Amino acid sequence: MTTVTAPTQRTFFGHPAGLSTLFFTEFWERFSYYGMRALLVLYLVAPPNGATPPGPGLGLDTATASAIYGTYVALVYLFPLLGGWIADRMWGFRRAVLVGGIVIACGHYSMAVPMELTFWLGLLLIALGTGLLKPNISAMVGELYHDHDAKRDAGFSVFYMGINLGAFVAPIVTGALMDNFGWHYAFGAAAIGMTIGVIQYVLGGRKTLAGIGLTAPNPASPREKRNVFAILGGSVGAIILLALIDAWLFGFEISDMVDILAIFILLVPIVYFVRMFRTPGMSKEQTSRLHAFLGLFIGAAIFWMIYDQAGSTLSVFAEESTDLTMGDFTIPVPWLQSINPIFIIIFAPIFAGIWSRLGERAPSTPLKFAWALLGIGISFLVMIIPALDAETGAQVAVWWLVGVYLIQTWAELLLSPIGLSASTRLAPPGMEGQMLALWFLAVSVGDTIGAQILARIGNDYVRVFTTFGLMAVGAAVIAFLFVPRLKRMMAGVH
Repeated sequence: MTTVTAPTQRTFFGHPAGLSTLFFTEFWERFSYYGMRALLVLYLVAPPNGATPPGPGLGLDTATASAIYGTYVALVYLFPLLGGWIADRMWGFRRAVLVGGIVIACGHYSMAVPMELTFWLGLLLIALGTGLLKPNISAMVGELYHDHDAKRDAGFSVFYMGINLGAFVAPIVTGALMDNFGWHYAFGAAAIGMTIGVIQYVLGGRKTLAGIGLTAPNPASPREKRNVFAILGGSVGAIILLALIDAWLFGFEISDMVDILAIFILLVPIVYFVRMFRTPGMSKEQTSRLHAFLGLFIGAAIFWMIYDQAGSTLSVFAEESTDLTMGDFTIPVPWLQSINPIFIIIFAPIFAGIWSRLGERAPSTPLKFAWALLGIGISFLVMIIPALDAETGAQVAVWWLVGVYLIQTWAELLLSPIGLSASTRLAPPGMEGQMLALWFLAVSVGDTIGAQILARIGNDYVRVFTTFGLMAVGAAVIAFLFVPRLKRMMAGVH
């Protein structure tokens, strides 16, 4: 991997100055994303004749709203596969991030218009824009460091703190706007946030990013471009055709589209890994590292399958079964989405400091993943206790959710920033963007599988927490057993 260092000697918390530009760009992107996501399910289920504020919603049932939520999140993390390829083979990281930010902003502005059509269009634009921005801004962080720089993991942890700072502020702002002015003012705030992020990226990048990400690492030939876009067009056509056939035979329902998309989402990583393993010219060491990454990918998918239920299962549990009153004040449900980010803000620098201090003595990446899976599993098993109380009709204390978010935070810090860093280090030369896209695709796969399981379990919270908790703990046991083998397969990457 080619690493380009900006000419400026200024640093950002002891890291290259370019990290500050990428930090604040990602802050505003996550502000827009989490600010809208905190409202999404609530808007979908709000009655169409709702009073203002917050105003009318779409009036969908909870099951349908959860299915749409899961599918949207899955698509948000599916499109980085295409965005990573475009950056690696056509545009370079810098341009992909810029275009992605502009498309995201347009999506949020579209949602700010009080029409159902513009709402759905906005969701699609946000997913597409995130596909361009998300993997490639992380790849640019990787280019700020040499492959074996001891500060590399710490740099990703600082970057990850920026993600969660935006995620913390956003639900508070959009939740307050929702309560006082209405849904679409809140969606508009997300749009303004992303606009600020784009402006900051352009102006800051001129001073701190120098030549980073300006050219495609591995330019594609005209034939390769035609093949990729033919596959993309064929996939879109197949999805539309299946939807039309389903509508003709059975009458179209949104749950059918969720199932159709699930098939394609789960096929994508299988096809893509096969293609990467068959890449001409890969050395034995590169192939071994790719096999190791596949193991990390599976573990990450299981982790995100549970973690991302904060916006669906845990939010609905909070609204239906949790006592949110504090004296005369009732905590808005969206504000609970800020608990995990504030824990990240508190603990990310602590974890980053630990990894920097330990250096090569720090736990290996596979071992960190195993502990993360164990933690996320325990977080759901703990929720069985308040879920049993809720079955009696009791309103459980909000501190149960606070405790669960704390456990999930520690688990997240063992997996997410570490996985970002490992993805760039395990990537074959010229494929860093695509590897990061695959890393984010693990989120898509996890959310897709989670949505399918939830659809079959239903709204029985005890069953939900037990099923997912045991799945994660079982995966953690397997991960601990495979740690030595994965370390060997990573061929010197810690």
